[in-house]
Amino acid sequence: METVFPSLLILLSFVAISHTQPLLAASFPISPNFAAVFNFGDSNSDTGEITSGLGFRFLPPNGESFVFKPPSTGRACDGRLIVDILMEAIGRPYLRPYLDSVSTQSYLRGCNFAAAGSTIQKATAASYSPFSFAVQVSQFVTFKYKVLQLIQQDKTLENLPSEDHFKNGLYMFDIGQNDIAGAMYGKTVDQAAAVIPTIINTFKDGINRLYWEGGARNFWIHNTGPIGCLAQMVSLFGKEKSQVDKFGCVIGHNEAAKLFNSQLQGLVTNFTQQYTDANFTYVDIFSIKSDLIQNHSTYGFDQSIMACCGTGGPPLNYNDQVGCGWTGTSPNGTTITTKSCNASSKYVNWDGIHYTEAANRFVSQKILSGKYSQTASS
Repeated sequence: METVFPSLLILLSFVAISHTQPLLAASFPISPNFAAVFNFGDSNSDTGEITSGLGFRFLPPNGESFVFKPPSTGRACDGRLIVDILMEAIGRPYLRPYLDSVSTQSYLRGCNFAAAGSTIQKATAASYSPFSFAVQVSQFVTFKYKVLQLIQQDKTLENLPSEDHFKNGLYMFDIGQNDIAGAMYGKTVDQAAAVIPTIINTFKDGINRLYWEGGARNFWIHNTGPIGCLAQMVSLFGKEKSQVDKFGCVIGHNEAAKLFNSQLQGLVTNFTQQYTDANFTYVDIFSIKSDLIQNHSTYGFDQSIMACCGTGGPPLNYNDQVGCGWTGTSPNGTTITTKSCNASSKYVNWDGIHYTEAANRFVSQKILSGKYSQTASS
């Protein structure tokens, strides 16, 4: 049996983290009419895939703000991700990870293939996640084949998506951040720019396969955010004043993200011309997050870049050797323990890489307003 979110529960959970922001609008571009949702991506939308697939756990205080307090949220966040809030907004259950073997959730209303650390490009031996975009697409194709085969064998199965769910489902994508970060590691913007067409072409191959083999027709594509505004990037590449802008963000990384987003948007435009029977929505996450960071105090946040969960204190409270929830040892032998700040709702950044639930809610509000998305269909 699927678990849905009654309107009252949605309202209560929204109020609980309302911060200084109004409730979500009643109308938004993501429709409750989509039969199911299938998501692909990295840690920005991973609801437990890397935890299930590799046995990696996001230790407390990760999940401290999560409304339902499960044993482990499987999320790199103090609470909900953007994808969680979007699912609530359309009355859908949180997406169950594809590799999740133990859960009270079903796959009736969709499945999540996103895994933390994943890239669009093929994973290497040094990659954090082996679940690249092509692998995630293959997982979906296998998932669909096996589900439909099971239903054909036993038509009484009620906890699996039907052919109609796959055909009329929404296919969401939030991936590319790790590719750009990797392309910029020790490189110039021009050097990174030379790699971006390859990244875009690999993404294109995945979308083509989902269209032809997966039967996908409704595509919802997020561009990548201003990665230069993450404490991780600032700590590694923003040590000189000439490397950062007036908001404290690493200039080169944000420029590379813009180049990627421009080519991604061009690809989406080409898809709308190629596949006239499909719907493509391009969502400008970069502009939403940039606005939040640049005007954070206006929106009720105290810190835009400094991590809530970390160690070291101001200005970044980030140590790339000791992640949120972990304990490490300094070069002089001192024990280093990360801990959460007193009020995560006042921070944009959670752990130096990912956003807090409060920030994710802000971004979700902007997405649901429809002002940052472009949809083209036949």
